Amino acid sequence: MYPEGGARRDAGFSIFYMGINLGAFIGPLVCSTLGEKINWHYGFAAAGVGMVLGLLQFKLTAGHLGEAGLHPHRKRTGAAEGIDRGWYLVAAGLAVVVLLVVLGLTRVMIPNPVILAGRAKYAIAGLGGVYFAAIFLFGKLDAGETRRCAVLLILLVASAMFWSGFEQAGSSLNLFAERYTDRVVDAFQFEIPAGWFQALNPVYIIALAPLFASLWVSLGRRNLDPSLPAKFALGLILLGLGFLVMAGAAALVASHGRVLPTWLIATYLVHTFGELCLSPVGLSAVTKLAPRRFVGQMMGLWFLATSLGNLIAGLIAGEFSAEAGTQMPRLFLRIVLTTAGSGLLLLIFARPIKKLMGDIR
Repeated sequence: MYPEGGARRDAGFSIFYMGINLGAFIGPLVCSTLGEKINWHYGFAAAGVGMVLGLLQFKLTAGHLGEAGLHPHRKRTGAAEGIDRGWYLVAAGLAVVVLLVVLGLTRVMIPNPVILAGRAKYAIAGLGGVYFAAIFLFGKLDAGETRRCAVLLILLVASAMFWSGFEQAGSSLNLFAERYTDRVVDAFQFEIPAGWFQALNPVYIIALAPLFASLWVSLGRRNLDPSLPAKFALGLILLGLGFLVMAGAAALVASHGRVLPTWLIATYLVHTFGELCLSPVGLSAVTKLAPRRFVGQMMGLWFLATSLGNLIAGLIAGEFSAEAGTQMPRLFLRIVLTTAGSGLLLLIFARPIKKLMGDIR
């Protein structure tokens, strides 16, 4: 839809991101209210209803996309056969998933979720590594494509690092909201459901995404638009600063028991700044850096990195417990060091990474 790429495509992804976050705003209000106030089964069921409505909306409005995405790019001879072979791999993967689900439901195999998560972390990282190895060895890349795919690999690792911290929103930060945040509104004698804090980030996204989209376009016109690796670095550093705020809040909890919601409100705002620097820009980067015949697969790799980050986030959050309140400042500071430290490292090497991108902006 933006064949010229550049800042307009970055801005287009920011608008696209607003649509995602409209649902992300409504979801916690509906699901958390039903789950916390009535019954968790209703909360989970509401999420399923929302996904069905989203699918219907897509089918009814897909005509507005024109021919975008209808036809695969077949630059090289044999690409069509490669696409056909890909469907066999998809079918095999689905068969394995169905088999595992059946074994679990029939209790033939009862997995330990902690052990499963730990092993899945290596499996996901290994899958991404094998894919890139295959692309570099057998993808028939030219020199420019090889360099750009190397940049993509670096950005995907940075993305996984970012989401491993950002997705604490649904785990450790949610536990912090439930256990250590004063959520009672005295004027209405109402206790705010802990899950409502999940709606803060999408509200910020909807409000700020147009500003960031305009910012990238404006800087691009002046040749001042930060490079892709610099934007990723900034996103990671801002994420770390948000957790620095939480480390301060956790230190107060250790001495006062509960803190005001303003700590979480401020943290989600700083995290949103970081997300807008990295996530919509990252989506755009995949479409610009990936060889055209591999764009769809590379976009899948972007979400594979996101899934890896989510998984690591859950493992980190597993160290939080109601009895270990005094350990929270240390745990949050560890996240600060890993995310902000990764961002600073990426910033140091931003210029040589940018050179690998060639004329891609």
